[in-house]
Amino acid sequence: MTTPQGSAATSPLPGILGALAAFALFSVHDVAIKMLGGYAVFQIVFFSVLLTFPLVVMMLLRDDVEGNLRPRHPWWTALRTASTVVTGMCVFYAFTTLPLAQVYAIIFAMPLIITVLSIPVLGERVGPHRWGAVVCGLLGVLVVLRPGGGVELGWGHAAALTGACASALASVIVRKIGREERTAVLLLYPMVANVAAMGVVLPFVYRPMPLGDLGLWAVMAACAFGASLLMIEAYRRADAVLVAPMQYSQILWAALYGWLFFDETVDGGTALGAAIIIASGLYIVFREGRGNSPTRPVRRTRSRPETGTAPRIGPMLSDADRDRSRH
Repeated sequence: MTTPQGSAATSPLPGILGALAAFALFSVHDVAIKMLGGYAVFQIVFFSVLLTFPLVVMMLLRDDVEGNLRPRHPWWTALRTASTVVTGMCVFYAFTTLPLAQVYAIIFAMPLIITVLSIPVLGERVGPHRWGAVVCGLLGVLVVLRPGGGVELGWGHAAALTGACASALASVIVRKIGREERTAVLLLYPMVANVAAMGVVLPFVYRPMPLGDLGLWAVMAACAFGASLLMIEAYRRADAVLVAPMQYSQILWAALYGWLFFDETVDGGTALGAAIIIASGLYIVFREGRGNSPTRPVRRTRSRPETGTAPRIGPMLSDADRDRSRH
């Protein structure tokens, strides 16, 4: 693991603390989604994108790289965009129907799915150690879901799993084409696609929004944007192997917010399954940190499911930042 900016005296602590703060904001964002659960998911996603879009455009105005918005890899870009739209719908729906801790536990399976998808998409070679971690992590998912046991499976669980898979696919595709596509293409296409797709359905599901609910949408936009900025700085100040695991702090926020706002408790099965999934994900992250893989897809996912409703962190890092996170 290299030291950020090439200086041995640079401490990674600011980066770690920044990542923890970012995921705390992301958790507030997810609480707002759950509070808006009385609306159709199409309406929640539509107005989330609509309020975040101007902030993203302001960031892109600072991009002085000449070019257009025509993707260099149109088919991969289309598949990634579709995967992102599916992720947004599924993850938002899961948050409105399931306890927060259950959603996070299932989404935490993303590094395991990314490891598997990196084989056909990136040509990765996954050794027995990482395969063992994948199998253990998937067993952890089964512990959380407990099919035929104490959890009554529903559409929310299917949506969370689908969202994790779709987000993993989007992340792996970015690993494949991210260096050749413009930041504007990577950021704008999923957001525009979300507005278009949700906008088609919106007239059929729209409900009038009181001022208080509009405030929740504004909180979502502010939290997503602020958390993205914090994550960018975190990856600039600390190595990815230290920053990426901070996503698992969200399970603590889920337990706290679920108890405070929704009268939720974390049952033993969810806690045990989440622990297994987190341990497997951490093993893969640290294994990639020691290995010789040229892509290291899990370490470079930037840890947050890409829903197309907020800025994606990876494209906004400079080439130097991305190079550093690979070593």
